[in-house]
Amino acid sequence: MAKLRGTGMAAVNYPTGMHLGGDPTQALVHATTTGNFVVTLSSVDLGQGLKTVLAQIAAEALGVPFETVLVDTGDTDTGPHCTGTFASRTTHRAGNAVVMAAREARKVLLEVAAEELEVNADDLVTDGEGSIHLAGAPEMKISVTDAALAAHFVQGKTVSGRGVYLKPMSPMDPETGECDPDSTHAHACTVVEVEVDTETGAVAVLSIKSAYEIGQQVNPALVRGQIVGGAWMGMGHALSETTAPYYPAIDHAPRDFLGYVMPGAAEMPEVECVVLEHPTETGPFGAKGIGEMVANSPIPAVVNAINNALGVRITEIPVTPEVILRALDEKAASAA
Repeated sequence: MAKLRGTGMAAVNYPTGMHLGGDPTQALVHATTTGNFVVTLSSVDLGQGLKTVLAQIAAEALGVPFETVLVDTGDTDTGPHCTGTFASRTTHRAGNAVVMAAREARKVLLEVAAEELEVNADDLVTDGEGSIHLAGAPEMKISVTDAALAAHFVQGKTVSGRGVYLKPMSPMDPETGECDPDSTHAHACTVVEVEVDTETGAVAVLSIKSAYEIGQQVNPALVRGQIVGGAWMGMGHALSETTAPYYPAIDHAPRDFLGYVMPGAAEMPEVECVVLEHPTETGPFGAKGIGEMVANSPIPAVVNAINNALGVRITEIPVTPEVILRALDEKAASAA
């Protein structure tokens, strides 16, 4: 009996969004009387940091400070339409809609500021710090707050904008099957090192190293959080997590989180990642989707590492100790 080490790798190509029905998401942006901005969506933040990312995108498109943007999400009764938070689509789809809405609102904001400053709106710029000034003459300025106040109480204007992202139709070629079913593709490769105890069948994941190409990062800290979380999910799916351990039979299915075994902090190795930035033309400021793909490549990479360590070919998940010991018995029997 021994503890054997192995290395496995896996690569993934992951599409952003889908094609059915145009996959639309809409956004509304409006200024308050004090110069803050509200982004209204029906997109739901599932904990992936969507509100932060969309606030960053809106602030960049408006040219105002990030802290002055509030993102209001998840009310499908009163918010504009969103197809849903799935398919790693929301940063791309909602982000594009927010950019469109923010630019429309910014145009009105500059028109208001131009009237107050008695200049041409095309000659005004925002500094990203809360002021609007004449290009080349920063002393000729007005604060975003004062412009918003003037819009509401002097000029009688609504500083607002509307935006929608709709996937252009791409009919399938009946002969070749060629079409454009999504909008852009992200890519990843993961390398995993494991140690397998041939007596107990226990697997220790020693390291997870990944490279991701996801377009332009909007928030690098959130991207890393997604990657580390995905590595944890991938480990769980590869080694222990299942709702039907004897599928297709439903015997001994877990009934709670005592029976549904997930990796704990002690099982997590250090996760190393490199993010390559190749902005896409279709995304907001070049962003693609990263969401679900972070759990994809770690799963086969873990299984391939186990196979490499043991010289077997396991093709099912989760690779529990029982599965490993059975594979070792079959290997020994075939060699006899």
